[in-house]
Amino acid sequence: MSQLLAGKTALVTGSSRGIGRAIAQRLAAEGATVAVTARAHSPSPSIRSGAANALPGTIEETISLIRDSGGDAFGLAADLEEPSARDSLIDAVVERTGCIDILVNNAGFADYGLVEDMSLETFDRTVEHYLRAPFMLTKAAVPQMRRQGAGWIVNIGSVTGVAPVRPYRDYNKTAGDVIYASCKAALHRFTQGVAAELLDANIAVNCVGPSTAVRTPGAASLIPAEFPTEPVEYLAETVLAMCHLPAEQRTGLVAFSLHYPWAQQLPVHSLDGLTVLPPLAPPVTANPNILAAGL
Repeated sequence: MSQLLAGKTALVTGSSRGIGRAIAQRLAAEGATVAVTARAHSPSPSIRSGAANALPGTIEETISLIRDSGGDAFGLAADLEEPSARDSLIDAVVERTGCIDILVNNAGFADYGLVEDMSLETFDRTVEHYLRAPFMLTKAAVPQMRRQGAGWIVNIGSVTGVAPVRPYRDYNKTAGDVIYASCKAALHRFTQGVAAELLDANIAVNCVGPSTAVRTPGAASLIPAEFPTEPVEYLAETVLAMCHLPAEQRTGLVAFSLHYPWAQQLPVHSLDGLTVLPPLAPPVTANPNILAAGL
């Protein structure tokens, strides 16, 4: 392991399971002290289509995985739908470690529905998860990063935020992902705009999304069985690539997790950093509107 992030503190939201957990593990393997966050310390209900279901994964489990591999992490419970919890999260990290070097805006729970059927409540919650929370956490983290003279912000995007292929696939006609995808497209543009605003402060702002999909506990029920998916390690490695170079060298990218490592010949490691995984080319079924070097 290169210890690229030795001495750095990283906050990864929604890191009790899935993509967030994988990112937390990979950053910790490179020496970062990781603040692991989720709504609560125990599995908490996630609402989809009006039904609440508790999904597997806890803050403590992620911390244990990191510590078992020799890394350092601590837990903070924060429901990002609650303004008070969201507004105090950055301060809580700084109070614990004295700094925040890396912010990964990952948390969210997608709730799909056709536009004509979607409730205003679901619409509002989707915007809250994927736009308001990243905006508020970015706004809170930037002053601290400015004082430190550097910082790295990574937003987790989505291939659904890229223009769909024409003629439209059956998936696009029936999936009900339009509002989620629209928020992710806005997050892509938010990333590029904030990158310009913060370039002179040496704060890099980038976005990373799966080239296809990652079958996590939260997303599994939304992904058709025949839909191509990918190992989460490639996404975690792409996030790491956005977390250490000066802003003038790498900022404003919307990169995708099979395309970017393949195009950049970036070695991809296991989450503990100990094993190099084989190069994995983007599948021929990937959205052709993705740019291999990032949007």
